[in-house]
Amino acid sequence: MLAAMEVGGNASSVHAEGRAARKALDDAREKLAFWFGCLPQMMVFTSGGTEANNMALRGVDVQCLLVSAVEHPSVLAAAKASGKPVELIPVDANGVVDLAALEKLLAGPKALVSAMLANNETGVVQPIAEIAALAHRAGSLLHVDAVQGVGKLQVNFAMLGADLLTVAAHKVGGPTGIGALIIRDGLVVEPLLNGGGQELRRRAGTENLINIAGFAALAGEAKLDTTGLRDTLEASLTDAIVFGAGTSRLSNTTCFALSGFSAETLLMNYDLSGIAVSSGSACSSGKVGPSHVLQAMGVATEAAKSAIRVSLGWNTTAQDITHFISITNKLKARASAKAA
Repeated sequence: MLAAMEVGGNASSVHAEGRAARKALDDAREKLAFWFGCLPQMMVFTSGGTEANNMALRGVDVQCLLVSAVEHPSVLAAAKASGKPVELIPVDANGVVDLAALEKLLAGPKALVSAMLANNETGVVQPIAEIAALAHRAGSLLHVDAVQGVGKLQVNFAMLGADLLTVAAHKVGGPTGIGALIIRDGLVVEPLLNGGGQELRRRAGTENLINIAGFAALAGEAKLDTTGLRDTLEASLTDAIVFGAGTSRLSNTTCFALSGFSAETLLMNYDLSGIAVSSGSACSSGKVGPSHVLQAMGVATEAAKSAIRVSLGWNTTAQDITHFISITNKLKARASAKAA
């Protein structure tokens, strides 16, 4: 990113500085395309996952939208704003898409199915290959929001079988404010932003070369695997419900409810102890309420109101987990003493 700051030209200009910026942009695009298993021209750089999701759900020529009930708020809001009929695809108690229900919904007109690769609250991984097969057999399209899975799972456009794929950098140590929508070759997507001819006329505006360079740097990193740390943390959560524990999840995500504690109490006490955790989606911050993801999973309202999410990152250590366990045990001991 520091090197990209030294490239002062606009990638759309024909002078020497512009050509240098264009080369840096093209190099980054090629590196990311190789990482994500697509052609460079299939990538449209965006300001992040939210813009890419909006572009996918609002820009494709279909008659209706079929959206999983546990999608990120940016997908649910974009579907609602599209003006098209929207149906929610139910999920089971672990938060996995009900394939039989999806198959029934696909019996209608041509649809765009939107299902995330991994859930941002529970870490639950969806059976994308099976969802893709059902959608394509019915003559419909598939959009996959893979933001949560980037850098933690293999995110390969060709292997997933998606027609549209949302990716971004910030969930795995990359810069915030940069993402991309990968569009199957030949599929027309109407632009959200109009103006210049950047990104093959699919997204107007001067490309954010500095953040794109930071995004491309991720392509050389090893996949994040914090399974051992997560398992140690979860083994300590006695008297807690770990949501989605019965199915495949990301190695860095634990969503749980601790008996006798509200989410607000846990968030405040962890924060005072230097531990940053979340309740629901980070994009819905400012309010602590029942998660729509947990409600779709059939979780009781009281348990849903108590749920918090712990995310482990590239720089999380065993000492961090020990500190978390220590604070949790102190909170439980204090609550037991007060009850007594």
